Amino acid sequence: MILPPIDLRPIIPELVITATAMATMVVGLFLPAGRQHPLRWLAALGTVMALGATLAAGSSSSPAFAGMYVRDTLTRVLQVTALVAVLLAQWLSGDYVERTQLDIGEYYALVLVAALGAMLMAASSDLIMLFLGLETLSIPLYVLAAFARTDPRSQEAGLKYFLLGAFGTAFFLYGIALLFGATGSTGFRALAEQAHAPKPFFHAGVALLTIGLAFKAAVVPFHFWAPDVYEGAPLPTTAYMSVIAKVGAFAAFVRVYMAALAALAAQWSTALAAISVLTMIVGNVAALRQTSIKRLLAYSSIAHAGFILTGVVAGSPAGASAVAFYLLAYTFMTLGAFGVVLMLHRRGEEADRIADLTGLAWRAPALGGAMTLFMVSLAGLPPTAGFLAKFYVFTAALDAGQTGVAVFGVLTSVVSAYYYLRVASTMFTGQPSEDVGFAGGRWVTAALVAASAGVLVLGIFPGRVNAFVQQVAQALK
Repeated sequence: MILPPIDLRPIIPELVITATAMATMVVGLFLPAGRQHPLRWLAALGTVMALGATLAAGSSSSPAFAGMYVRDTLTRVLQVTALVAVLLAQWLSGDYVERTQLDIGEYYALVLVAALGAMLMAASSDLIMLFLGLETLSIPLYVLAAFARTDPRSQEAGLKYFLLGAFGTAFFLYGIALLFGATGSTGFRALAEQAHAPKPFFHAGVALLTIGLAFKAAVVPFHFWAPDVYEGAPLPTTAYMSVIAKVGAFAAFVRVYMAALAALAAQWSTALAAISVLTMIVGNVAALRQTSIKRLLAYSSIAHAGFILTGVVAGSPAGASAVAFYLLAYTFMTLGAFGVVLMLHRRGEEADRIADLTGLAWRAPALGGAMTLFMVSLAGLPPTAGFLAKFYVFTAALDAGQTGVAVFGVLTSVVSAYYYLRVASTMFTGQPSEDVGFAGGRWVTAALVAASAGVLVLGIFPGRVNAFVQQVAQALK
């Protein structure tokens, strides 16, 4: 028996992240409690090395590992987004986890392993690899949601996320089984070749696969877990899961629908268009009533899932590039907004009510200005990254003939401006509460500066980044 050759060079970024996660756990065993801050440096160093390896790695359309893994331009762009997200999340969480005594090796390892899952999903060319990436992403997030072991809200959030996540996984696995039964393969190339003459099991498998991915992306009607989990989980976990889960889920949407099932675009685009419109409406309307900033950003995350899905509905290379740009912009503006909230506390606890931001701009002008910038960007107003992100996905939808989706996107964006600008207005009105204090540090400040710069650079000087994400289109031609 001749063993097939194995080339590990395509997965060097994944190996670096895996080694870093293991190192943080091992090193953490030898550091005394309360003095585990060197783990942040170790985790950040490993992430930067993985980011460098991803940028330096070439791209190839030839799948590796028996056709299950591909390092093409789509992989490169989406993995860079995932690594930027994990790096910012590490900076944001550093002071919080130290203050709450959660800065142990397991925390940083879980954050890194979740990023590994998103990276594997971005590089999948087979349903089995996609499933492995999905679970590698999901399981650490379940644990991170319940990581504050003494907080009943955190325990409840972790349990809800786990139970509903298992529900979504069951649909996803059953969908894989049906697709395998219909095509005799789990590879994306085989799905693409046999999509022209699909069987009933094929359609059922695609539908179940969609349910599993829709849960992870928190799109309607599979969004019910998000507000409760976001509210109960520790703030750094909420910030991180709101971004990294989106990167992994929409990487899978692009791989499955825009690549493997491109021949069936006329059939699935209608269903995804309806889901996209419903998600934008529900997410934005529900956010109007929220008094908790964490729940408001949860419904904001749902709404933005609908906006991103608009690019998938377009089903074109331009739509895929728009999705990639949107994910990067969403990373900066969402993590930035959570970063401002992380710097506040109310009598030692999270200051997660919108009312806690009252008068913030007068007490801390820099924080108030940063939060205003992130809210303006999330609302999609110029000259920010959020404006261009929405412009690109709506333009792609219009070019693909999806006029109704684009119109609903614009209308719901107008609705979103109310609750985003309400948060900004709160910071410039009223008297600050004496119960609300500041607990920031250099790490959070650095993350906020980086996120603010990202929002402005992508909004005002998007040329280089736009050229980078345009590489995504090459993988779908």
